[in-house]
Amino acid sequence: MTAPARQRPSAAEFLPLARTCQPQYLKDLAELVAIDSGSYSPDGVSQVADWVQGRLTRTGFSVERIRLPGAHGQRSGDVLVARKRGRLTVAEGGRRILLAAHMDTVFEDGTAAERPFSMMGALAHGPGVSDDKGGLLAGLTALDILTSTECDAYAELVFLATPDEEIGSPASRRVTEQTARDAHYGLGLECARENGDLVIARKGIAGLRLTVTGRAAHAGIEPERGANAALAAAHLVIALQALNGRWDGVTINVGVVRAGTRSNIVCPRAELDVEVRAATADDIRRVEEAIQEVAARPGVPGTTVLVEQTELCPPMEDTLAARRMFAAARAAGDVLGLHFGAASTGGVGDANLIAGTGVPVLDGLGPVGGADHTPEEWLDTATVPERVALLASLITSLGDERGA
Repeated sequence: MTAPARQRPSAAEFLPLARTCQPQYLKDLAELVAIDSGSYSPDGVSQVADWVQGRLTRTGFSVERIRLPGAHGQRSGDVLVARKRGRLTVAEGGRRILLAAHMDTVFEDGTAAERPFSMMGALAHGPGVSDDKGGLLAGLTALDILTSTECDAYAELVFLATPDEEIGSPASRRVTEQTARDAHYGLGLECARENGDLVIARKGIAGLRLTVTGRAAHAGIEPERGANAALAAAHLVIALQALNGRWDGVTINVGVVRAGTRSNIVCPRAELDVEVRAATADDIRRVEEAIQEVAARPGVPGTTVLVEQTELCPPMEDTLAARRMFAAARAAGDVLGLHFGAASTGGVGDANLIAGTGVPVLDGLGPVGGADHTPEEWLDTATVPERVALLASLITSLGDERGA
């Protein structure tokens, strides 16, 4: 039997509740910002995880806390995956909504003491206040409001909190992708753009390493017997950088070049580390094929070039499904007097990993903030109630597709 329909609360009904939560939000934000939780500070990240776990448990979520093996020789904090069942089944039109935030910052231990949480008018300052503690807390506040109003017309809500997003999620990526695969929609809790826009697309990244093999020879006695890998690498740098402009929105950057050991030896080996950023998976594939073509024709006789992919972060593409999510957000925003656009950005995050599993994603659903990764980082706390109400309304809209 299909669950009986209840009147879905409007965004305007959530707004007074969000305003009531504002004093506690500010108190909690100050507490979170006071915790040093850099990506390479696993104890601090786990302290944030303790706090988030307690909050989710009180909201009725079952919380799985996963200890990660770490990556690149570094320890990692824990990742949290919290779940709460709704009253609808998928067959009845209920949907699984994944909310994603991260607990780590880019700042070293001691930064919280050097630059403690502060308020200048409505602007909050402190390490991680915008990226991403403000967004993380906005998501938790929206879940509190849904619980207090008994809004449970969804199949399941899943809250994912990761410990290493700022370094590319090397330890948590598997958990994120595994968690996303059963979701119908993904909501990223990074803060909104400075102008209030939501994020509908993020470029993907492919990291490539080109290894040039030449032939060593004595540079003074018989240089003609050598094949200079450094010279071949120089030709490659020029050819690869010349690919920029061939495709709209695609960038190719040769960021690192290594070559040679001694000046009296014809260089036998060189390496180039290349980063490709593109808005679509098809563009990434096209660029990689073009780079393979360039590598197949080295500019120095006797040299060869091997191309290897060292990293792949899928793009969060601007899709029809994401546009439908944005339309639902904009409808709720109109009720709240919020007017925002759909932004595309070259920066990547956990939303990319979720999108890479085929799940439509909308990001930037936290409050308005800016100057991320700098001492000037800020969060406009005046935007918190409307953004929390927007998020709560969007969850209710996406969670119940009966009659949609």
